[in-house]
Amino acid sequence: MAVSVFQVNELPEAIDARLKVLPSGLKDHIERSREVSQELAIRHNVDARLADMGTAAHDLARSLGHDKLLTEAERLGLALGLVEEREPILLHGPIAARWLYDDSGEVDEVVLESVAWHTTGRPGMGEVAKVVFLADKLDPRKVERFPYLKKVLAESKHSLDLAILEYLNHTIEYFMRNGNLIHPASIDLRNQLLISTGA
Repeated sequence: MAVSVFQVNELPEAIDARLKVLPSGLKDHIERSREVSQELAIRHNVDARLADMGTAAHDLARSLGHDKLLTEAERLGLALGLVEEREPILLHGPIAARWLYDDSGEVDEVVLESVAWHTTGRPGMGEVAKVVFLADKLDPRKVERFPYLKKVLAESKHSLDLAILEYLNHTIEYFMRNGNLIHPASIDLRNQLLISTGA
């Protein structure tokens, strides 16, 4: 994706302060994803400022280990399903969203949604959340590493929904083939997209 459209947006202190203390590799991923999100937002007429905030915040809790994720989720009172209990990494989005909610009352609800659901997606997710979901997956380093993402990238130029559906089709098939757990929200989102897009 071209990066010339990317403009540094001023971030709320609740996001900026936590960004500054992340490991350098994670910060680099976030910055690459922010560039992708800006292009997607502009291409699909989505609020670029909100998409940037969500993308900047999506991995604020990603560096926590499994035990710390479970402890933090419990401390915050987050509901844990069977999948989250077995795969605590899925909690990093909900935890980051809750941090933002607790740190600042000024973070828009659509930004919180985009952060909370950027890993699994969920049915009915808004346009900002769709952009953040895809921006995380379409980090150019990931596209280089995983060839199937090239098709997701191509679809993203025309339709956010079809791009997400392409990603979910591949990921769910991969998880099933390898005996991995699949988050029910991802299944529900795929079903919704199959119906709404007629794919």
